[in-house]
Amino acid sequence: MDLGLSGRSAIVTGSSRGLGLASARALVAEGCRVTICARNRERLEEAAGELARIGVVSAVEADVTTAEGIARVVEETVATFGGLDILVNNVGLARGGTLEETTDAEWQEAFDATLVPAIRASRLAVPHMRRRGGGAIIMIASIYGREAGGRMTYNAVKAAEISLAKSLAQQLAKDKIRVNSVAPGSILFPGGSWDRRLKADPAGIADFIRHELPFGRFGRPEEVADVVAFLASDRASWVSGASITVDGCQSRSLI
Repeated sequence: MDLGLSGRSAIVTGSSRGLGLASARALVAEGCRVTICARNRERLEEAAGELARIGVVSAVEADVTTAEGIARVVEETVATFGGLDILVNNVGLARGGTLEETTDAEWQEAFDATLVPAIRASRLAVPHMRRRGGGAIIMIASIYGREAGGRMTYNAVKAAEISLAKSLAQQLAKDKIRVNSVAPGSILFPGGSWDRRLKADPAGIADFIRHELPFGRFGRPEEVADVVAFLASDRASWVSGASITVDGCQSRSLI
């Protein structure tokens, strides 16, 4: 299926590895001109080199958890590609434990590193999309933003991203800007949290797979990325305000 994305311009935050890199790869493969960004220069350059072999990519070293960092990413994208059509908000971090164990600083960090960057990036992207006659914003959330499970701070910020996407979808429909969230389940990739847990406790993870993952395996980043690319395209022209679960039936939610 031709998604009709050739020549469009996109930003994917947190895109030097994992879901962000896979999303950038899927968009580049469809002909998008994509800006990737991350704080780690070495990893960013490696990702850019990989993507450059299949299409057009720009790499911006920036900390998008800061206002200055995300502003630079958007400004350089517009300067390089002449505009902006697609934004994928992928960056995120959430630490802490139980209610009594989790400090105010850890709560603040979770929101500052996940929800606030998505708000800032979307605010900066909308005027450019409006000038293009429309666009698409996608939040990489989680099934644990839709139901209980996972770390408490992670639940809270991912639920907030899903809510933000719905609110923005209603606000921006008049501008032909679609906003959706994607809710992945447990995804395995090198260097990711499940990769670290697998190496630390293979028997425990094997038990987790047996009891929690109906297909008997973890999801792959590209399985999420393909949904991101579809949502970014006009093939999803009547999909806005949705939270799309990509989890191999891991979650229990009915909605």
